[in-house]
Amino acid sequence: MRVQVDKEHPNIAKALAGTVVQVRMAAERQGVGRRLMELVNVRSSQINGCAQCLDLHVRQALDAGEDVQRIGVLPAWRESGLFDDVEQAALEVAEAVTAGGHLDDETYARVLAVLGEQRLSLVVWIAVTINSYNRVSVVSGHRPRGARE
Repeated sequence: MRVQVDKEHPNIAKALAGTVVQVRMAAERQGVGRRLMELVNVRSSQINGCAQCLDLHVRQALDAGEDVQRIGVLPAWRESGLFDDVEQAALEVAEAVTAGGHLDDETYARVLAVLGEQRLSLVVWIAVTINSYNRVSVVSGHRPRGARE
């Protein structure tokens, strides 16, 4: 049995949920669509191996109009030819935030040119928040709905 980190400190979990609400509202104001947000959520959750978040965000991506094929090839997005420039830039940022890497100056300039300052900032916040949820869920041993004990 693992400590359910979110249950042990519900006020902190609630604050994180509030941050997610703020990120979503800002994304809506800046024209960052739900599909793009969910691509970032799914890709970060794949890297972090968070089964519960993958279960949730794949469903939400599909609900937002995402395509099963694109979700299936998401780990190979660079090679797939299925993602536009904005999506590729967002995935590049998400992977850098998630994997603890950094964006070198050339890559940063490229993603900034594609996304612009506000969208780049929002993609960073989307990646930061899903990474926080991934870390809590993985450490707590959260499982997808319907998982066997």
